[in-house]
Amino acid sequence: MKQLFFTVLLIFSISMSAQKFEGLAKTPPMGWNSWNKFACNVDEKLIRETADAMASSGMKDAGYEYIVIDDCWQVSRDENGNIVPDPERFPSGMKALADYIHSKGLKFGLYSCAGSKTCEGRPGGRGHEYQDARAYAAWGVDYLKYDFCNTDAQKAEGSYKVMRDALFAAKRPIVFSICEWGTTEPWTWAKNVGHLWRTTSDIMNCWDCKVNWGGMGWTLVMDKNEPLGKYAGSGGWNDPDMLQVGNGVLTDVESRSHFTMWAMMAAPLITGNDIRSMTPAIKEILTNKEIIALNQDSLGKQGYRWWTLDGNIELWIKSLSNGEIALCFFNRSGEVKNIDIDWKKYFGKLDGKSQGITDKTIIRDLWLKKNIGTTGKNMKATIQAHDVLTIKLSK
Repeated sequence: MKQLFFTVLLIFSISMSAQKFEGLAKTPPMGWNSWNKFACNVDEKLIRETADAMASSGMKDAGYEYIVIDDCWQVSRDENGNIVPDPERFPSGMKALADYIHSKGLKFGLYSCAGSKTCEGRPGGRGHEYQDARAYAAWGVDYLKYDFCNTDAQKAEGSYKVMRDALFAAKRPIVFSICEWGTTEPWTWAKNVGHLWRTTSDIMNCWDCKVNWGGMGWTLVMDKNEPLGKYAGSGGWNDPDMLQVGNGVLTDVESRSHFTMWAMMAAPLITGNDIRSMTPAIKEILTNKEIIALNQDSLGKQGYRWWTLDGNIELWIKSLSNGEIALCFFNRSGEVKNIDIDWKKYFGKLDGKSQGITDKTIIRDLWLKKNIGTTGKNMKATIQAHDVLTIKLSK
């Protein structure tokens, strides 16, 4: 009888630990990650200055909260198997750095990997999941990006469940970012494992380029992420990778389109630029609260491509709370395009909803930040090459 009691207790304990933290990432996470701009060139000074810039630049006020150090912060494990941060680059240690970030009203994130080594050859988490999770909790980590390099024959779902359980056992609520590039269709299994999951290979700093190992420009990443909307929602988001806005290759117009489409797709808004030295145009893009509101809308719907006009102008639609609807006309071509939208012809019923629109439906341009009329008459507009017209329809 006594043995039966302990067996039941053990099963109960395992079942209690085998879950993710609920109540996190109710809307897509917003923050900054070091990789796209700095790769392995990270140190304590950069991270502190970035936290300062996020707090002072208006980004924190716009909703950004996570400061995430990607690969290369770790150098080894000690004689007890504990993960060791680079003592030269992070002399104060991760606890002190987390405390500094928290003092700014922000949250602290780190990177690790499910394999024996990270993608840059640093110590990975395999076989040390519970040990690492305890360390992250003790340091004050709020967000973990978990990659999938050097995994040999490991199964993705099982590997991520082990780390999920380890984080839960450590008893500190940590947003868990699954980064296995969509190879095992994590959108079909990750809802109860993590809070966001990568749907594609790495995003490149370009419009539509490709590289032989699978990386691609943001428009191609967008195409792969677009059909997966039914899997996304509060507490679990499709992640088409971090933003390339402000990294010096995309034009300001292309950056505006990139940011808009991530907002429309309810994608995590994780910037990857040097926010200490943003141009006014890039700052304006990243802190546009009306575009961010689409992303953070409480309904949690991922927008999708509704139709394409003349093979050039794509119309994307996103249902919002309070019966509102966001529309984005995306000029994917390299030429200026004109549109003439007959609301009664095309939009008698939007998104399958019965409310439709009336002559008094208000049209608000979210980049101009002003109302531009009603649907009582046709909407005529000129859209520059690679640009967007983003509007919200309100009763």
